[in-house]
Amino acid sequence: MDRPTEIIVVSHTHWDREWYEPFQRFRLRLVALLDEVFDRMAHDERQRFTLDGQLAAVDDYLEVRPERREQVVALVRAGRLAVGPWQILLDEFLCSGENIVRNLERGLARSAGLGGAMPVGYLPDMFGHVAQMPQLLAGAGLAHACVFRGVPERVRSHAFAWQAPDGTTIRTEYLPGGYGNAAGLMDDPRLVTRRAVDLAERLRGWRPEGDDTPILAMYGTDHAAPAPDAPDRLAAADVDGVRLRLGTLAEYFATQPTTVDGLPVVAGELRSHARANILPGVISVRAHLKQAMGRAERRVERYAEPLAALFHDPSVQRFLDMAWTRLIDASCHDSVTGCGCDETAEQVAARLAEADQLGRAVCDLVGARLAGGVPRDGYLLFNPTPAARTALVRLDVEAPGDGAVGLVGADGTVAPAQVLDRARTLLADDLVPTADLPAVLTRVHGRELYGQEITAWSVSPDDATLTFRVARHGDPAFDVEDVRLALAAPVGPDRWRVRIVAAPRLTVAALVEVPALGLAAVRPVALPPDDPATRADNPAPVPEAARARANGAAPGPEDAGAAGPAPVTVVGRAVDNGLLRVEVAEDGTLRLSTPDGLSVDGVARIVDGGDVGDSYNYAPPAADELVDKPRAVRTVVVHEGPVVAVLDVVREYRWPVGADVDAGSRRVDRETATVTTRVELRAGEPFARLRLSFDNRCDDHRVRLHLPLPAAARSSYAEGQFAVVERGLTAEGGGGEVPLPTFPASGFVAAGGAEGSLAVLLTQPTEYEVTDSGRELAVTVLRAIGMLSRNRHALRDEPAGPQLPTPLAQCRGERSVELAVLPFRGDWDSAGVLAAAEAYRHELLDFPGSGEPSAGLPAPVTGVTVDGDGVALTSVRDRDGRIELRVVAARDTNAVIGAGRGVRGAWRADLIGRAGEPLPVDGDGRVRLPVRAWEIATIQLDLAG
Repeated sequence: MDRPTEIIVVSHTHWDREWYEPFQRFRLRLVALLDEVFDRMAHDERQRFTLDGQLAAVDDYLEVRPERREQVVALVRAGRLAVGPWQILLDEFLCSGENIVRNLERGLARSAGLGGAMPVGYLPDMFGHVAQMPQLLAGAGLAHACVFRGVPERVRSHAFAWQAPDGTTIRTEYLPGGYGNAAGLMDDPRLVTRRAVDLAERLRGWRPEGDDTPILAMYGTDHAAPAPDAPDRLAAADVDGVRLRLGTLAEYFATQPTTVDGLPVVAGELRSHARANILPGVISVRAHLKQAMGRAERRVERYAEPLAALFHDPSVQRFLDMAWTRLIDASCHDSVTGCGCDETAEQVAARLAEADQLGRAVCDLVGARLAGGVPRDGYLLFNPTPAARTALVRLDVEAPGDGAVGLVGADGTVAPAQVLDRARTLLADDLVPTADLPAVLTRVHGRELYGQEITAWSVSPDDATLTFRVARHGDPAFDVEDVRLALAAPVGPDRWRVRIVAAPRLTVAALVEVPALGLAAVRPVALPPDDPATRADNPAPVPEAARARANGAAPGPEDAGAAGPAPVTVVGRAVDNGLLRVEVAEDGTLRLSTPDGLSVDGVARIVDGGDVGDSYNYAPPAADELVDKPRAVRTVVVHEGPVVAVLDVVREYRWPVGADVDAGSRRVDRETATVTTRVELRAGEPFARLRLSFDNRCDDHRVRLHLPLPAAARSSYAEGQFAVVERGLTAEGGGGEVPLPTFPASGFVAAGGAEGSLAVLLTQPTEYEVTDSGRELAVTVLRAIGMLSRNRHALRDEPAGPQLPTPLAQCRGERSVELAVLPFRGDWDSAGVLAAAEAYRHELLDFPGSGEPSAGLPAPVTGVTVDGDGVALTSVRDRDGRIELRVVAARDTNAVIGAGRGVRGAWRADLIGRAGEPLPVDGDGRVRLPVRAWEIATIQLDLAG
C-alpha cells in the first residue's frame, strides 16, 4: 500500500520591513501581528510559525515588546518558531559581496542568542540571485537554499543543484508559485478540503518519480497572519491519500536529503524571467541610493576597517558595528532598490549617509592619531589596496616658494607637483568705523578666522591698519584680548582698515608611491627652476640621487627601469598620456585610441528617451522619441597636465518635459538640458575617467550613456559580488514580464570581440545593456519615474505593488554619475580589467599632519600585502586580535600574503570567521595559500609587533 503524501504547511509571513509605507508604520503592523501569533502559540502547542528568514523582524518586535523576549527564546528552542539565518532579506545585486557576508554572519550569530538560526538559506523574494550565493551559504554551514524568483524554465522539479562559479553546489528548493503558494488554503473553513486537493495536485507535479519526501506548501504572504485555528482547519481537511500538518521551514528541510546527486544542475546566477518577475528596473531607479550605497560600503570596507585593524585602534569598533548595522539595513530588498514610497527612500538615504559618516569618523580618528607624527605642513597617505602603488593625490598645501613645487617623501624622493589652483591670499580688506572694531573682533573664534587659524597680527596706528595673518595652523599663544588692548588708545582715527591675509596656498596634484595597505608621508618642497624634475613634461617622482646625476653625476645601475609614466598633454580638443588618447568630436562624443592601434569613435553619446514605467520596470512610451543629438557643443580645458589633464565637454539638448501617460504615453513640451561630461586623464592610467552632471528638469524619462564597441559582442562580462559573470545578449522570458536584457554590474562591465573591447569601470551598482546586435554598450545614468507600481504596464502583466505616486523618484535637480572607460585587446582577465577597476575605485586617502613643524617625515609603513595572479582583496578587519582577510581568485592560483611587521601565524577560516586549519608561514614571513578559481577564501593572521 502506498504511503499517503505528506504536505508540510509552513505558516509564515513575508515581512517587507519598509516598502509602500515607511519603516515605523510597517512596524506598528508587525507588532500587532506578532502579538496575536505569540498569544496563540502560548495556548496551543500545535502552532508553528516561520518569521521570514530575517532576524530584523524579531529585533523590530522586541524593541517594542522587550518583555516577550523569553517567550521568543523558548519558542525558538522548542523548534516551533523559526528565525534567521539572515539579519535582513537583502537585494543581492545592489550591495557588495562583503555586505552579504556580514548580513549572514550577523543573522546567524544573533539568532544563536535566541536559540538557533533556521539552517536554510531562505531567499523568498529577492529580484534574482547572485552567482556566488551557493558558496556563501555553504561557507556559513548551510546545506539548503530556498528560492522563488530567477529560476530558469528548464527546472521542472522542486529541487535542483545550484552551482557557484567555484564549483560549490548546494541543494536548492524551488517554490512553485512563490512563497505564498498556499496563501489562500485556510481563508474559508468550508473550502479547506477542496483547496488542499487542488494544492496537492499542483505540487505533486513538481515531485520526480520516486521522490516520496514531504511536499512543501507555503501558507502566508506579505504582512499576513495565519488563521487563528489553523491546526484545527488542517486536521479537519479530508483529502484522500494526503496528510497535512503544520510545520516550520526548518522542520520541512529536516525531511529533505542534503545530497545533490541526481538533481538537475543550474550554474551561476538566477536571473531568468521564465517563472516569475525579477523586476530589473530596481537596478536603475533612484540611482542616488545606489551611489550612496557604493560610497558608504567602500568607506567602511576598504578604508575604515583596514585602518583600524592594521594600525591598532580597537576603540573605534563600536563605530564600525553601527556603520554595518546601517549598511545591512539599507540592503533590504525594498530599501536600496528604491521601489518603495518616497518616505522610505528618504529614510534609506539618511541611513546610508550615517553609514558613510561613521566610516569617515573612524578614518578621521585613526588617521588623526597616526598623522600626529607628520609635520604640520605635510600629509599622511593611506593606500587601501594590497599592493604598493604610485597613484595621484590632490593636496591643499602652503606654497613653499614662488616657483615649482614638489612633494618629498621620507627617502628624499620628490614627486613634481602640478598646480591645479591657487587660493586667494587677501581674504578681506575693509574700512571699518572705529566704533565697530569690537564687533569685528567677535568674528575671531579662539584662533579661527575665515576657516583658518591666526598665525600673527599687527596694529599700525600710522596708517590705521589692523592686519591678521592666517594659515592652516595658527599660533597657540594668540589671544584676542591682546588685540583689543592694542586698539584701545584714547584717541585714534575714525576708521580702520582691517585686512585678513592668508599664507599662499596651492591645490596640487602629484604621483606618490605608497606601500600596500600602508602609509607614507609627504610634504611640499620648492624645486629649483633648473631641476629636470620640475620640467612641465615630467610627472614622475625623481629620487634625490637621480636628481644629482641629472645635474652631472654618472648614471648607476639603480637607474635601470627608473623611467616613470609619460606626461599628460593637451592639444586642442585632444588629451594624451601615452597609454590612451582621447579626442573630443564635433558632436561632443569621444574617440579613444591606444598605442597598439585600437580605436573607437562615438564614445559617451547621450541618449534621452521616455519612460512611462514604474520603480520596478522600464516601459517606453507607445511612440517614443529619442534625443541624442545636442544643439550646441563646447569644450573647455580645465587642466593641461603633466600629471592630470581635464576637459569639460558641455552639450546642450532639448528634452521633453514629461509624458502624458493617459494620452497614449506621448512625450510633451521641451526643456533645455545642459550635460557636462568631465573627461579626466591621469599619467600612468590606461583609462579615461568621466563624470556626467546635469540639472534634471524633466519627468518620465531615461538617460543612457552609449559606448560603441570596437567589435560586435556576443556576450558581456560583469563584475559583481565575488565573481565576474558572463551574460548573453538576450534574457529568458515566460513569467509575465518582457525579458529586457538589462543587467546589473558593480565593479565593471566589459564587452567586445577579437578586434577589441571596452570596459566601463564603476563605483556603484549600475544597469547596463548591450544593444544594436552587440555593437554598443548602454549604461543607464538616470531613470525618472512617478509611480511605485502601475496596475497597467506595457512590459509586465501584473502589478508589482500598489499604484502610489512617487514624485521624488522623478529625481529632479542636480544629478551626476562617475565611471571610467578602458579600451583593451584580448579578454578582460589577461587585459587586467579587474586590477584597473580596483585602482579606479580606491583612491589614496590623505590626513593633514599635526606634528611639530621641525619634525622629520616618518618612514613608509607596509600593512599587509596580497600577491597572486587574479587575486582580489575584498575585506580586511580585526577578528578578536587577529587580522582577517578575505580574497577571491579569478583562476586557480596561489595567494601570497605578507605583512610589513611579519606574520607569526596564519589560519584558514570559514566565511563567518571560525578558524580552521593552520597555514605554514615561510621563512620570509609570507603565507602561500592555494585557491581555486572563484574561491572566496578567508584567512586570519597573527602579526608580529
